[in-house]
Amino acid sequence: MTVKRIVSNVAAKDVTAARAFYEDLLGLEVLMDLGWIVTFGSDQSAPVQISVASEGGSGTEVPDISIEVDDVDEVYARAKATGLDIPYDLTDEPWNVRRFYVRDPFGKLINILAHAD
Repeated sequence: MTVKRIVSNVAAKDVTAARAFYEDLLGLEVLMDLGWIVTFGSDQSAPVQISVASEGGSGTEVPDISIEVDDVDEVYARAKATGLDIPYDLTDEPWNVRRFYVRDPFGKLINILAHAD
């Protein structure tokens, strides 16, 4: 048996609020929209992973979702410009990750990160 994919589900009363965050901020495409559920994604392939943590690192809260991007500085600038809640500022972590935390429209804590070169 092989796990082929892991999908994160976020509960929302109004799924249309997700577009500004997941589509506009992060550049994900709408893969499916049934009105009651909207699935965002990209054509990127990645290893299947799930993390279990007692903290988020550097003493932070454990994020609900971690999203790796190719340009964390660009996403951070757009998040700041749109006035999103950023509870953990852009930081270079000792484990070679540059990241920040932002809240999505549904209150989920999202860890936006890029691995250092």
